[in-house]
Amino acid sequence: MKDFEYEQPQSLAEAVQLVQEHQGAARLLAGGTDLIDQVRMGRYQPDYVIDIKKIPELNVLEHSSEGLRIGAAVPCYKIYGDKEIVKQYSALTDSCTIIGGTQIQSRASVGGNLCNSGPAGDSIPSLIALDATCVIAGSQGERTVPVADFCTGPGKNVLKPGELLVELRFPARPAHSSSHFRRFIPRNEMDIAVVSVGASVVLDDKGETIVSARIALGAVGPKVINAVEAADALAGQPVNEDSIQKAAEIAISLATPITDMRGTKEYRLHLTGVLTKRVLLKAIERAKA
Repeated sequence: MKDFEYEQPQSLAEAVQLVQEHQGAARLLAGGTDLIDQVRMGRYQPDYVIDIKKIPELNVLEHSSEGLRIGAAVPCYKIYGDKEIVKQYSALTDSCTIIGGTQIQSRASVGGNLCNSGPAGDSIPSLIALDATCVIAGSQGERTVPVADFCTGPGKNVLKPGELLVELRFPARPAHSSSHFRRFIPRNEMDIAVVSVGASVVLDDKGETIVSARIALGAVGPKVINAVEAADALAGQPVNEDSIQKAAEIAISLATPITDMRGTKEYRLHLTGVLTKRVLLKAIERAKA
């Protein structure tokens, strides 16, 4: 492993300055559960590693009537350990409980998982389903980007040189709504999704009609797919098997999987339909409860 300099800024302003100063030669460390392996394997050979996990702005965890804020360095266990977040943002806590094991979850952050920008990233479908927005800081100030637009390809995203992710913001959840995330993994392979699906639904007061929905598909394209057409097909439809089946079929048509060691293209397409139906059914069940 190549030697590198270690920096530990104590403020967001100091972190932005260091990222700007060392852009292209530095990697950011939050939990480090991905970065440490990437450096050991030679995927990245940074001259500087900037540890951002002690910066207050990146450790915000706050929910109110206006929604939810999660700093980019907040570890997974703090998210699923909050009962109100579990209740209101179920898909996100579904994701956080399966990112690695307990030890990994004590360090790994949703912000880091997003910035890693893998098409099979376990938190990304949930973030899209819950309509999360990224707050990004750089030398030119702050800007916001929907999570649905953040990843641009495998391991690639919209962060410009000298920028870093500060926090994720979620709108307040409406009444009669809920969400769910589920993935399928091969039992004898790596803990990486063959297919994953995150979805959220809003029902009418009687729980008989789907007012709106959001669906995101993981590991079936070069980035997580925001399945807008599948979600839109549910709006105004009755809560029944036909509505959910139609959405699942549209989700299959949007998927563009490949064949690799974890599964064939055909298998992934089949799983996309199966998981979309199961995730929608669970989200609806939760919303009714």
